[in-house]
Amino acid sequence: MNPFFERLDRYDLTPWAAAFRDLLTARETFIRERDKKGQMYSQAMDALPHIAPSSVDFSADWVRIGSPEDISPAQRDLLFASLTSLHPWRKGPFSLFGIDIDTEWVSFLKWNRVVQHIAPLPGRRILDIGSSNGYYLFRMADHEPALALGVEPYLCYVFQFETLNRYAGLPNLHTLPVTFEELPDLAGYFDTIFSMGILYHRRAPVDSLMDIRHKLRQGGELVLETMIIEGDQPMALCPLDRYAKMRNVHFLPTLPVLTSWMHKAGFKNVRCIDITPTTDQEQRKTDWMTFESLNDFLDPNDPTKTLEGLPAPIRAVVLGERK
Repeated sequence: MNPFFERLDRYDLTPWAAAFRDLLTARETFIRERDKKGQMYSQAMDALPHIAPSSVDFSADWVRIGSPEDISPAQRDLLFASLTSLHPWRKGPFSLFGIDIDTEWVSFLKWNRVVQHIAPLPGRRILDIGSSNGYYLFRMADHEPALALGVEPYLCYVFQFETLNRYAGLPNLHTLPVTFEELPDLAGYFDTIFSMGILYHRRAPVDSLMDIRHKLRQGGELVLETMIIEGDQPMALCPLDRYAKMRNVHFLPTLPVLTSWMHKAGFKNVRCIDITPTTDQEQRKTDWMTFESLNDFLDPNDPTKTLEGLPAPIRAVVLGERK
């Protein structure tokens, strides 16, 4: 049984228990019985060696679980094979029993830009939308939240998280193989919601922000990171076809438009805490992510533009509280 089920009462989720059970039972049955990739990832999980880490560290840039001395050479080979079968590793980095997973994104750069500005996380109920393999959940763990819950529909990343947390053993961290839209109502439940790298994939960004607001308690905080375009005018770029080879990028607003969206969706005390262009110091190919990455999406003669001739990625972090 999913360990999240076992802790519904602990997290005061009883009003939505039946909805959670129906959703996750159906999803896990599908993964186990019908989804070929899910079955492959499940086999990789089953093959993991049983190892107890001598230490864990979630406070530093690299999430570290265990040390090289904790495992034998045979166990290391088995673990390495299981980890590489879960390629691509996009968020990180991690060090698991001395195996360094150098991921596509140097995610601590974003975390370090964010964490110093947000409301303190101890004791809070946190939701991370599109949580990938849980790098940010593990960094949150160092702040001792009551619950850090991720939702991630891509099974590869869900199983990466499950692999890492099998050894980390953190009972208040969970990743569910569902989308944000599939979650039960959860009205006013969360103290903090992270939405990082998601909003530009939404066709109706204000509606999406209102849905997030619905799940925040009054005064709860949204940590929103999304791509923007430069400018002081009330404008948004709507790519006709692709943006940096992505088909599902719908709106890239200027900061004034993004701020307006937040106010329209019912947030107060809206403020921008960071604007950073994305460079290959933060996103690049590695041995653990060998597919195309940032430099493949930019004009080789002008890195300030995408291959389509549009402005290259710039990301803003905006905070807001539910009115």
